[in-house]
Amino acid sequence: MENRIKEIIVAILKESGNYKEDIKFEPSSHLRDDLGMDSFNLAELTVYVEEEFDIDIFEDGIVNTVSEIYAKLSK
Repeated sequence: MENRIKEIIVAILKESGNYKEDIKFEPSSHLRDDLGMDSFNLAELTVYVEEEFDIDIFEDGIVNTVSEIYAKLSK
């Protein structure tokens, strides 16, 4: 699951031109501040995760870090 989330995030960032080779992808990485995701990227993330894992990660509020995504998927 964790590798798949990373793949999804990297694909979104590459598609939008926001990907940087020196990104440090950690569970504590903040989606906006550390990974450079914007509002459109987060909307895409929601769609991809919902399609793949059948869960809306933003259903109960904003998700700010990668580890928060993992926590939602682990429920």
